[in-house]
Amino acid sequence: MDVEMAPDIESRVNEIISVLDYGHINEYRLFCMRSRNTVANAYARIWNLPDIWQKALGVGTFYIIEVVSQHFDKLPEEEKEKVLIHELLHIPKTFSGALRPHGGQVKINARTVGQLHKLYKEKKQALEGKRSEELKRAEAMF
Repeated sequence: MDVEMAPDIESRVNEIISVLDYGHINEYRLFCMRSRNTVANAYARIWNLPDIWQKALGVGTFYIIEVVSQHFDKLPEEEKEKVLIHELLHIPKTFSGALRPHGGQVKINARTVGQLHKLYKEKKQALEGKRSEELKRAEAMF
């Protein structure tokens, strides 16, 4: 398996965090990686740094979102957004280093992801409209 940093995924994840107001996620402690030549059937996976490693290394909480290149990169853009939202849902509000299960208090399933993706698109469109209006007002001043 080959693994490399994925700045393109990191940008998308940071935008999702910003638009959905996921302030509980520390973007400086969340890394995005792209793996190649792996046997995983998943589109993406999320990794945590377990508490025992945090204590042994004297560090805080970290998460890694890994996208599996041979599956993820082929997806349409909206599906990629949904996959990333799905992975972000595994991060608990406490940002403790734990991972939320699919069937926990917050259900991580296609319905939840679909609802959040719809909200994401609506909020993103509203933000883009607001930026466009601000730009027009700024241009009119000159």
